Amino acid sequence: MVVTISEIDLISIKQPLKQPFKTSLQRVEEREVILVKVQSSEGLVGYGECVAFSTPWYTEETVASCRFVMENVLIPLLKGKVVERPEEIHPLFSRVKGNRMAKAAIEMAVWDLFAKKKELPLWQMVGGTREAIPAGVVVAADETEISEQVEAVIEKGYSRVKIKITPSTNIELLTGIVSRYPDTLFFADANGAFDEQSFEQLKQFDQIGLTLIEQPFGEQEWHLHARAKREMKTPICLDESITCLEDVERMIDEQAGDIIVLKMARLGGWSETLRIVELCRQHSIGMWVGGMIEFGVSKAHNLALAALPGISLPGDFSDSDHFWRQDIIDSGIKVRNGKIALSEKPGIGYAVRY
Repeated sequence: MVVTISEIDLISIKQPLKQPFKTSLQRVEEREVILVKVQSSEGLVGYGECVAFSTPWYTEETVASCRFVMENVLIPLLKGKVVERPEEIHPLFSRVKGNRMAKAAIEMAVWDLFAKKKELPLWQMVGGTREAIPAGVVVAADETEISEQVEAVIEKGYSRVKIKITPSTNIELLTGIVSRYPDTLFFADANGAFDEQSFEQLKQFDQIGLTLIEQPFGEQEWHLHARAKREMKTPICLDESITCLEDVERMIDEQAGDIIVLKMARLGGWSETLRIVELCRQHSIGMWVGGMIEFGVSKAHNLALAALPGISLPGDFSDSDHFWRQDIIDSGIKVRNGKIALSEKPGIGYAVRY
């Protein structure tokens, strides 16, 4: 199967969130992304979404830096190329150092394009087996609003709730929330807010009954993550520390975590992510798919990823109207009875509007 890449367009998307998203690193009130549209010579169109933030609070990449790299480096490498398999994009871009989010956005669009060429849903093309994905939501709010927001999302049918934590988090408040909903999975995400001095404070979270604690320490604090895995019963999950296959190998070798968050944008796209999924399967490492306060195009790719065998924990899959008054995909992504049914349409399965 051959596809000639004829056009690649970048479209800016900017919308306010329905409510602020607060973490230990940043308070997000407005979200800006770059929609990537890749077109073949026969008129087929694939979509990707660059989910870097406007400032480098999550990774070193930003919306501005990604646009520069895509326009001036990556698009010239790809435009006009004859591509036989979507896996060819990863080695083509490998001559460019870093810039994983920029690479991922374009590569994801090419995978969507190939799925449409094959007239297959993307989740089927990559080997997915689940037709519906359990929905999970992130509650990132001030303490005075957390209880109310958790109650609201559980009433909507979410089976997993993730709450942002820091060393100053009210342990009693969080304990009360978790105990109130024994049938709900609760993840705690620290975004690297703890350090050696606050290690004992982290251990207080061990008695709450959390499903996991995500990224308690900084990206390179491998020894602290390994210590937490040894001394705590709550599974330790790595997010920002995992940027490539080698990071997963290091986590396994140093026993620095039990679970990883799969974020294609941070990993550079489909090809590297699929390699990591296979490695985690081989070593019985838990996996779930994380979100980036993204719009429907990125979330549709993530849903296809979550359909793969071995990705068993509920990911960041909220209804489109959780963050947005209007998503950029027709009909939006809908949670029904705690799950999101995967589209049977070719590619990502949604028509895109912008």
